[in-house]
Amino acid sequence: MKKIYLVGIGMGNIETLTDKGRKAIKSSELLIGAERMVNAFPEYQGDVCYAVSPSKIMDAILENPEHQTIAVIFSGDVGFFSGAKKLNQAIEEQKSEDGKRSGSTWGDYETEFIPGISSLQYFSARLKISWEDTKVLSLHGREDNIIGAVRNNSRTFILTGGDASVQKICRTLCENRLKEAVVHVGERLSYKNERIVTGTAESLAEEKFDSLAVMIVENEKTIKRSVTTHGIPDELFLRGRVPMTKSEIRSVSLSKLQLRPGDVVYDIGAGTGSVSVEMAFQAFEGSVYAVEFDEEALALIRQNREQFGSWNLEVVEGKAPEALIGLPVPDRAFIGGSRGNLAGILELLKEKNPNIRVVVNAITLETLTEAVNCFQRLGFGDIGIVQIFAANGNEAGSYHMMQGQNPVFIISGELKKETPPAN
Repeated sequence: MKKIYLVGIGMGNIETLTDKGRKAIKSSELLIGAERMVNAFPEYQGDVCYAVSPSKIMDAILENPEHQTIAVIFSGDVGFFSGAKKLNQAIEEQKSEDGKRSGSTWGDYETEFIPGISSLQYFSARLKISWEDTKVLSLHGREDNIIGAVRNNSRTFILTGGDASVQKICRTLCENRLKEAVVHVGERLSYKNERIVTGTAESLAEEKFDSLAVMIVENEKTIKRSVTTHGIPDELFLRGRVPMTKSEIRSVSLSKLQLRPGDVVYDIGAGTGSVSVEMAFQAFEGSVYAVEFDEEALALIRQNREQFGSWNLEVVEGKAPEALIGLPVPDRAFIGGSRGNLAGILELLKEKNPNIRVVVNAITLETLTEAVNCFQRLGFGDIGIVQIFAANGNEAGSYHMMQGQNPVFIISGELKKETPPAN
């Protein structure tokens, strides 16, 4: 078998290359990688090829069939946001294709991963801190919820890149009440001109840093909950004269919504914000948008957000569907009040996300009928209808009597691209 070594060379300074990686490169007949990395081995005696994308690397391998051992080098560690993953997948897929016909080429090659020192390992070591409990985010060509990660983790490692600069991230932290978070920034790690800076998010927000840098954000004020299930007691919410979805109804509605940690969620007709707060705890790495137009209700949502520390909850003033237009694409939506605009709201939700899951609460039979008809017309699948009638025990002298709540219909459904709308 011919051998392809996928080698992580560490931080760029070859002093961070492992001995096994060095031996694999030295024994190879062909060295492939980015020009900057290949040129870091001037003593290499074999053939060299500059290539970065999986297709270019594979072309280089096929153009040199006489070589029995090949080393493809990657910065950092091959298992940590590395191009090694895509290259290996592409090779395996090509092997599968070749296996269907005679004269196989890629079947002659065997790959081996050789790990290197990642930026997370190196930077943590330079700061003399442990990294086994660190939340890891890469913003290099990606999007991620920085605020959700920082609020829920005492330590967050961030690979910056593109529009996600250190300055922009620090300003985002400041805008979300995290200006006192401790931020460590690392530039040109392992090189002679390495630079490591530590300060608060506020103090570093206007500093200048390289476009490609790493950060570790430490937050002592993480969100902590002793109970992880939904069902916060009603009496813990500030309520005023605004209607509130009761605890039992909230619990079933949230279960039907099937929230995931990173979801973007709308609470339409948010009232006191009781559902929004519970959503924020469930989608703890996502974002919740509480849409409401009543001034008293808006004030209560903000107060409840404050007392529960639900800082991934954004209050949106206005009526749906118009108030939803400029918001991020939702993964889930809860409709507790539609003010007669249910059809328009559902149509806009479908337009924003053809795979959205929606839960509607209805008290009247007319709203129930409209919700089901809209779900069917718009092509929602797995439509569920549950009626909940809850009663709470109240003391009456030496006895307890049950006091019933209004029955509520909970309608749930999910759009799927392959589900055609009903005629």
